Amino acid sequence: MNEFTAPLASPNRRHLLTLGAGALLGACAQTPARPGAPRPEPLSVPHSAGQGTPSFEVPAGACDCHHHIYDRRYPAHPSATLLPADASLADYRLLQRRLGLQRHVIVQPSTYGTDNRLLADTLRAAGPQSRGVAVLGSDVSEAELQALHEAGVRGVRFNLSFLVGVNADMMVPLSKRLAERGWHLQVNGTAALLQAHEAALSQLACPLVIDHMGQLPQPAGLDHPAWRLYQRWLDGGRTWFKLSGAYLPSRRSDFSDVGEVARALLRQAPERMVWGSDWPHPTKKEDAKPDDTTLFNLLATWAPDAGLRHRILVDNPAVLYGFPSA
Repeated sequence: MNEFTAPLASPNRRHLLTLGAGALLGACAQTPARPGAPRPEPLSVPHSAGQGTPSFEVPAGACDCHHHIYDRRYPAHPSATLLPADASLADYRLLQRRLGLQRHVIVQPSTYGTDNRLLADTLRAAGPQSRGVAVLGSDVSEAELQALHEAGVRGVRFNLSFLVGVNADMMVPLSKRLAERGWHLQVNGTAALLQAHEAALSQLACPLVIDHMGQLPQPAGLDHPAWRLYQRWLDGGRTWFKLSGAYLPSRRSDFSDVGEVARALLRQAPERMVWGSDWPHPTKKEDAKPDDTTLFNLLATWAPDAGLRHRILVDNPAVLYGFPSA
């Protein structure tokens, strides 16, 4: 395993200066505006189609709870199969400006396995309005856990579709250590994969966070047997869902099939729903990236009440990731 304290990959002086400048700019850009949120700007954003701004008023302190950063200066894991183009913090800042977002959560992609150096460096550059979700095995040292916590990490992800550097048998034992720190365990996978790991995911010692609404296949949607499993997990009071990745299972151009799932999740447990962009959409080819504003605007359909949107975008992320109240 790569230790958190290992030297940076290709740590040239220019690279470090760039990160240092990013930390200063990030701290300024991410300070919540008072009395209101920043005005969204119509901008072109790398790895995103369109230039439009949201159709609804975005509340101050709104959080994108799921995006990734890629940088070829950091080595990919030898077994990684998902190798997208670079997507920098500076690129992501443009998306924040376009959508009027102030907080964000960087999720370690499978590309780097358990080498979280890029994640930690980016969190330090991004400033206090950022949080992270790492990829770690059950053999992680206490020193690395502490260092990642100080950098802003609040969870560990197991991508069941791309298990790189870890295996699913690590989830339960690791969850006991995560619980001690107030962290959560996040999983990504198809509905079939989540069903296959039901036993382990049902006995975690820490909260469970499920990516991309659990990817219920369409057109089955809520009739799929995995939905009943998701309901049981939600009824247990410790499971959260990310309202993200609508394009992954959808078979409709307006994503209305996935919208039925989103509304059902919100009816079940509105206090444990968060939203994420999934930028830079690593499973999509560069010429087929979705329009992030269109995806964000789905919230206005799924949650037409402004108070509920505030809960999804501001209140719930503050609870899950430890942001101060906005």
